[in-house]
Amino acid sequence: MYLPFYKYQGTGNDFIIIDDRQGVLGTYTTELVRQLCKRRLGIGADGFIVIRTHPGYDFEIIYHNADGSQSLCGNGCRCAVHLAQQLAIIGQEANFLAADGPHRAYIRDGLVHLMLKEVTEIKNFQSGYLLHTGSPHYVQQVTNWKDVNVRDEGSKIRSTPPFHKEGINVNFVQLGKNNQLFVRTYERGVEDETLSCGTGVAAAALIAATKGYTSPVAIRTRGGMLQVSFTHKQHHHFQNVCLIGPANMVFQGEVNKHLVAGQTS
Repeated sequence: MYLPFYKYQGTGNDFIIIDDRQGVLGTYTTELVRQLCKRRLGIGADGFIVIRTHPGYDFEIIYHNADGSQSLCGNGCRCAVHLAQQLAIIGQEANFLAADGPHRAYIRDGLVHLMLKEVTEIKNFQSGYLLHTGSPHYVQQVTNWKDVNVRDEGSKIRSTPPFHKEGINVNFVQLGKNNQLFVRTYERGVEDETLSCGTGVAAAALIAATKGYTSPVAIRTRGGMLQVSFTHKQHHHFQNVCLIGPANMVFQGEVNKHLVAGQTS
């Protein structure tokens, strides 16, 4: 028996999504997530998403990083919302549950708009900033984003105290002209650079706002363009934070359900 899945990408951040509203997936292990997300040896993805029903919401998103750990993923949520529309679960708007609580999203002109949580605290840390946009982020300004060794430099920061236990996402940000940023991100749970990180570009945009950038901020990642809009209440207080960008289905497939159950058939 085979289990259908969908392969999605949002500005190069790619995901395996399983529609489990009927409960056919059942229980699964983090080892299974790691196996499916492996490049070359599995389907290959930055993350694994399960869509399930939940009372009071259009659906629930269960998100795993490639190593099996759980968190909120902005681009992953955008992709899941796009798929939910394709499956006729929603129309143009969604009210769903994710790892950090309820979220709203809507689709306009082919772009998925994801509302993130209010941000009320930004801390200075070493040569950068710490803030939480659904996942924890460290933001460091650089002069040339193309020259940064993201894997090495990001891994160093992610692995040092106080981050070595829980990990942190590390963003290298170049301030550009015309309200634009250039961002590259080392993601915990993937333990490598990804082509884009939704909550990471949101963090970068809010830091830029404290330096005079205005909503919406345009962000170029290695995987494409994103936007972040917000209401800047005070210096470190942001409401109505919204991640905006495309989401695309790459292909559909099936995986052996015995493999999902942890068996070797």
